[in-house]
Amino acid sequence: MAQVRSEIDRIDEALVNLIAERFGYVDRAWQLKMNTPEGAVVPWRIQQVIDKVRVQAKDKGVSPDLCEALWRQMIGWFIQYEEEHLRQSQAARLDADTGADNDGG
Repeated sequence: MAQVRSEIDRIDEALVNLIAERFGYVDRAWQLKMNTPEGAVVPWRIQQVIDKVRVQAKDKGVSPDLCEALWRQMIGWFIQYEEEHLRQSQAARLDADTGADNDGG
């Protein structure tokens, strides 16, 4: 049992590392979206990711429903993260624009 637990711990560490790597790209995505009309929620992209994950899960003999639930939870968290940063960015831009309009006017 100790060896099984050790392997689970190893896999958990690898999963956290992969999620951290994915997070880096999500962090970059909201920055790129600042200058576009695209928001944090992109339904076609969410469905594309879910569809791919379900196929990969089935191919590996893992429950597609389990993987979809995990990915939807992760995607939801990342969307909230993006939305918050996009809101903060827009607010900062509005403050900067308003401040520039009121300088010496």
